[in-house]
Amino acid sequence: MPNPKGHPENLKPFKSEREEPLSERLNLRITKTMKEELATKDDPPEFCRRVIQEALDKDKNKDNA
Repeated sequence: MPNPKGHPENLKPFKSEREEPLSERLNLRITKTMKEELATKDDPPEFCRRVIQEALDKDKNKDNA
């Protein structure tokens, strides 16, 4: 009979090699075309994180200049 709480390995906390933990969530609406393009990426969540960070860094540098 299956374990009602799931697999024990799934209950372990998520480990990451990042300096800062991924503790927050963000929901946003995108077009169907954007979603289809994102689906073609190897790691869509990491791609989104990288692009958002690049835009934030660019914006910060623009404000400091």
